[in-house]
Amino acid sequence: MLARVIMAFMATVGTVSAQEPNSKAGQELYMSYCVQCHGIDAKGDGPMAEMLAIDTPDLSSLATRNDGTFPTEVVARQIDGRAPMLAHGGDMPIFGPFLDSDQNIALRLSSGQTMMMGQPLANLIVYLESIQVK
Repeated sequence: MLARVIMAFMATVGTVSAQEPNSKAGQELYMSYCVQCHGIDAKGDGPMAEMLAIDTPDLSSLATRNDGTFPTEVVARQIDGRAPMLAHGGDMPIFGPFLDSDQNIALRLSSGQTMMMGQPLANLIVYLESIQVK
């Protein structure tokens, strides 16, 4: 009986991939979805930034603004739409559907907990973490 419950739970969670997040794949996603607003260097100076109602965040200083810790959960929730971000008079475009995948991965949060997300979103987050200014 317990085995059936575990199998049913795993079926609802999706496939957990043993694959590690890939920063290079994340950079490619960034260039496809984020660069227009956040800019090539993620400083918030993309060509669309001046059209937004708010200052486009500098994504390279997320850790600095969070006491030196990259805010994985906050970033994931803003990108996939669970925590809306107002931009040009409305929400930041929600890229969750484009970054969803049958391949899920668990990223460790600063709290020690893990957060499940699709492989593409994990790749993007690992890339963003890799470009943080020291």
